[in-house]
Amino acid sequence: MKPPMKRARTTSACLAASLLTAGCGTVAQAGSSGGDAFSYAIKSDPGLLDPAQVQNTTTYTALSLAYDTLVHAGPDGRMVSGLAEKWDVGPTSVTFTLRRGVTCADGSPVTASTVAANVAHLTDPAVKSPAYGVVVPEGLTAKADDTARTVTLSTPEPFAFILQSTRYLFIVCGPGLKDRARLASGTSGSGPFQLTSAEPNQSYTFTRRDDYAWGPDGATTADPAMPGSVVLKVVGSESTTANLLQSHELNGAQLAGPDRARVTNIPGVTTTVQANGTQEFFFHQGKGHPGSDPAVRRALLQAVDMDSLGAIATGGTGRPPTGLVMDPKPCPGDTVTGHLPVHDPAEAESTLYAAGWRRGPDGFRAKEGKRLTLRMIYGTSSGETMAAAAEYLAEQWKKIGVDVRLRAVSDAAYGEIEAVTQDWDVDWAPLGVTLPTHLLGTLSGPFTPDGGNFAHLTNTEYEKLTARAGKLPGTAGCALWDRSEHALFESGDIVPVVDKTVTIAAHNATFRITSGLFDATSIRMTGGRK
Repeated sequence: MKPPMKRARTTSACLAASLLTAGCGTVAQAGSSGGDAFSYAIKSDPGLLDPAQVQNTTTYTALSLAYDTLVHAGPDGRMVSGLAEKWDVGPTSVTFTLRRGVTCADGSPVTASTVAANVAHLTDPAVKSPAYGVVVPEGLTAKADDTARTVTLSTPEPFAFILQSTRYLFIVCGPGLKDRARLASGTSGSGPFQLTSAEPNQSYTFTRRDDYAWGPDGATTADPAMPGSVVLKVVGSESTTANLLQSHELNGAQLAGPDRARVTNIPGVTTTVQANGTQEFFFHQGKGHPGSDPAVRRALLQAVDMDSLGAIATGGTGRPPTGLVMDPKPCPGDTVTGHLPVHDPAEAESTLYAAGWRRGPDGFRAKEGKRLTLRMIYGTSSGETMAAAAEYLAEQWKKIGVDVRLRAVSDAAYGEIEAVTQDWDVDWAPLGVTLPTHLLGTLSGPFTPDGGNFAHLTNTEYEKLTARAGKLPGTAGCALWDRSEHALFESGDIVPVVDKTVTIAAHNATFRITSGLFDATSIRMTGGRK
């Protein structure tokens, strides 16, 4: 399970699907049935291991080894079987038929009632699960029929991606279902691995279940190349991670910083570059803010070369954005190209002039005695490249007569400034979502501080299209969801700049990781032992 929406400064980043292959080498011996150990670097301690209370990305990565979901997403975004062997989807419900013979790590059966109990726990107001209203839609209910092996999930109103949302619903079973306190530092799932050793802030060891036979599309743990165990090593420094890859003390890792260049040149290490969320910015469209004028928004976008801005923001490691939803997305395709204003500084000047903004003796534009001033905020945790990107924007906008005042804001202060005091006009606020529905509360609806619409957007075309799309199940509404993004971009409501990327490194192993979650049955060891 993973929060489908994130800010770069708060929640976790996601990975697109990738099958990673590494060269030959040696790894440590460990695991059941004499198999090797697969070691993977995580950047922080997973912390609380209760799937209903997860707050950080490494926890989701860890839990994906020990827990199953009803369905899984393939690399192309298509839903494939998990605990459920088949399903029937309607506008307000989905009925799953569970596989026969699924057992928890302790040997107890996983039934329809097990799934229903998980839903009841997540939706209990007393639990205060971060997943409620995000992973699990509000008002979700579950009805189980253990004899028929079916569980029906229902919502009060149509929920377009009710099936797809369940790929983040980790199912707790066995003793952990009865006593959630066990999940503070242990696992109680039906997944292909179970946690057998935990050394906080150092490592977590998961041992393979040899009887596992209900993975994605019926995958099992029978392949002798599967590791006997998976060891998640807590490595806070990417430089240290690179060193461990170089000394062949890791089989896999993710890197986002400058050390990724070094890793690509390590003999025996294979690297794959993946998109890791779109970088975008917003204009505050509240009363009195310059961004409330569509002409101002259009001119500001005409003044900027988005390719150059994206290269600066990512240090040259980014990719052109293709939409607001991260891969593997249910509606594949490019919703960005052709829907943002063309870079034309001269036209930007004309747009502002036509809107009544005139240059003064100081070079800045004003209208009715008020200078065209933009207060831009961005996160300090985004590093030097983000600061350089902000400076670039300020330079381009100054050229067309705009007074830009930059403000780097700490993570601790960001929420207060963005949503409460609202002392900003431009906000570089990367979002990360896995379903189009996860954007609705941010891009429409009540304004902050009463709601989640922090940029005070009112795009009636977006609202109409998403309302229609929301009544259609799954991919049936994709054309409407795509058009809703077009409406946002063409109005300058949200400006996708670039997709950040990460490098996934692998040595002596192959594996697949999708949206931050391991396909644990895909892990294979490819070399000899020490």
